[in-house]
Amino acid sequence: MSEEKKIDATGLYCPEPVFRTKIEMERMQVGEILTVSADDPEAEDDISRWVSRNGHELLDMSKDGAKITFKIKKVK
Repeated sequence: MSEEKKIDATGLYCPEPVFRTKIEMERMQVGEILTVSADDPEAEDDISRWVSRNGHELLDMSKDGAKITFKIKKVK
């Protein structure tokens, strides 16, 4: 399997974390996994909704203080 991709969107606010996630997912191949880190409180809902709306798979979401980490699998 290919190397996991990562985006650090900490310090960025809506809609930037979603935009960066979208751009990186467009560059990836089906089956690859993207890890996104963000600390914008809105990112939890915004990124989760974006993943669902675009048909990808949210493998995991975890919180460590203000930091939220998402693992997203590109499905299509």
